[in-house]
Formats: sequence, structure tokens, C-alpha cells
Amino acid sequence: MHFCSNCGKQVEDNLQFCPSCGSKQVPAGAPQPQPQPQQVYQQPVIPKIVSDWDGTVLDTIVNSIVAILIIVFTCGIATPWAICYIYKFVIDHVIVDGRRLKFTGTGGSLFATWIKWFLLIIITCGIYSLWVTPRLYKWIASHTHMA
Repeated sequence: MHFCSNCGKQVEDNLQFCPSCGSKQVPAGAPQPQPQPQQVYQQPVIPKIVSDWDGTVLDTIVNSIVAILIIVFTCGIATPWAICYIYKFVIDHVIVDGRRLKFTGTGGSLFATWIKWFLLIIITCGIYSLWVTPRLYKWIASHTHMA
């Protein structure tokens, strides 16, 4: 009889597997298998992405005032152009890994979608307004590219 190398229980010499733990038994006189070194998990190296925004406070204030004036003087009709004006300013000043982002959306391309959203908000008594902001962000993202 010998002892199981896995659980330490006594095992008869003629058995190939330990009745307690089920591990394979090495016959007496056979070379013992060498334990394999455990592989150490190494976390992949993720390169650091450097992002920056190079706009100024004065530019931000001026662009915000211009956008508000566009909306006020057109009674809200030119809101898509004001939105594009603001996002063009913000996105065109973003640098990611040394590459500048570029916003290609225009007020004219947003206007038809804006009217559709406005009508759906009226028809649904304002409920559709919950979907407008995510859809607007999706539209903005689809018009944002690396320069």
C-alpha cells in the first residue's frame, strides 16, 4: 500500500486512481511527475492615452453668448445651428493622442431631424423628449471624426 500524493489517504498498490479524491496514481518504482511551475498572470500593458482641450475661458463665454443670441433672435428656429456652433467649438478644440477631433455636423443637416423630434414631442405630450437627448448625442458622435 502507498499514500495518495494528492489527498494523503492510503491507496492499494493495484489501483490506478485514488478512491477518495480520484487522482491518478503513479505505480511504485515509476518516476514521479515533476510539478509544473504555475504560470503567473501578467496584466496586459495598456498604453496611456493623453487627451487635452485647448480652448480658453473667453472663447467659451463668447461662443455661449453667440449661441444664446442665435436662439433668442430666431425664436428657437435656429436652435440646430446654435447646437452645431457650440459642439463645433468644443469638439474642434479636443486633442486625443496628439490628434485633433473634427466636428462635421451642420445646422442644416440637423434641422430636419430636429423638426421630426419637435413634432414627436408635441404628439406624445412631451414623453418623447426623454429620447431626444440620447439621439442628439448619437447624432453628434456620428459627425465627430479624427482630423
